[in-house]
Amino acid sequence: VMPAVVVTGARQTGKSTLAQDLTPGDRRFISLDDLDAMELARRDPEALVEGSAVTVDEVQREPGVLRAVKRAIDRNRRAGRFLLTGSANLLLMRGVSESLAGRASYLTLWPMVRREQQGLGRCGPWEQLVGSRDAEWPDLLRGDTAPQEDWTALARRGGFPTPAVHMRAVAERTVWFEGYVRTYLERDLQTLSSISALPDFRRLMRAACLRLGQIVNQTELARDVALPQPTVHRYLNLLETSFLLVRLPAYAVNRTKRLIKTPKLYWGDVGLALHLGGLAEPTGSHLENIVLQDLLCWRDARVERPEILYWRTAAGEEVDFVVEVGHRLIPIEVKATSRPRLRDVGPLRAFRAEYGKAARAGLLLHTGSALEWLAPDVLAVPWWRVC
Repeated sequence: VMPAVVVTGARQTGKSTLAQDLTPGDRRFISLDDLDAMELARRDPEALVEGSAVTVDEVQREPGVLRAVKRAIDRNRRAGRFLLTGSANLLLMRGVSESLAGRASYLTLWPMVRREQQGLGRCGPWEQLVGSRDAEWPDLLRGDTAPQEDWTALARRGGFPTPAVHMRAVAERTVWFEGYVRTYLERDLQTLSSISALPDFRRLMRAACLRLGQIVNQTELARDVALPQPTVHRYLNLLETSFLLVRLPAYAVNRTKRLIKTPKLYWGDVGLALHLGGLAEPTGSHLENIVLQDLLCWRDARVERPEILYWRTAAGEEVDFVVEVGHRLIPIEVKATSRPRLRDVGPLRAFRAEYGKAARAGLLLHTGSALEWLAPDVLAVPWWRVC
């Protein structure tokens, strides 16, 4: 439909591989990781983007290319003319003045979710859950064919294709993750902003990983890593621009309030978060992150994107995720236990009581195998049946 499609996502999620696979013989493929292409992009970006069908990989490395693409589109708005990929959110990059507004559609390629790693080519059955009645959920989920799996193994390998699919040994993945972090700090980060104190930035990354699933308190985080609060704010923005950090907004009926309530912090890849945090074993917050990654994958593949949020009251009651589709809400709680109890449904029922007919039945995701109604309005579901 649009003259340009922009595919963004973290480095090593598979954007270049996907773009090359989608590039037929009559379509030019240009990577700005190539020094000769980069030199041409700086000297004569108009010549770089000439042609009826062009793919430009890692376009964020030279913002001038985006201005040349805009001018080319204004001369010829043929649909599908440009396919652009970038390892940063172009809409959030300070140095990028051209967003291609009205000329491009944006897609995000997240790290591979569990079912993609298994070759199923999809995320969990969220679309079917949204499109069916609450009473139909148990039969729908029991009919799903995805195999059961230990969630801790998934947390350790993460979703980047190389460690998740092509590596088996823990030591191999450790080497890969360490190389990824170094490449990000020493090369990719410098494309976004000049950072001289790399040890400080890495210390903040580790501190953020140790706060997985928690509400972001930048003042407290700044104190713990011995950095000024404005610096912490800037570093977190850079991580988010790189798709490494995910800030989950709070749910409120008034949409304006979502912009001022403190978000929760998660990572774009749970395997990288586990490596940076230096933890020996995954925790319940890593299981939450796995579920969130699957929800983000589903959300960003939809034309009409639902909202993924969390809910917390002043009294401390909290629901991990709230999926808002249209005017309906699905509350989701994640528990790293194989035997959920009746007491675990309290926050879900409190949410339903607060929002009445707008709230659908709650989902309590756990690590066991039982799929049953724990309460008339709360369905306990093994996590692997929805992820």
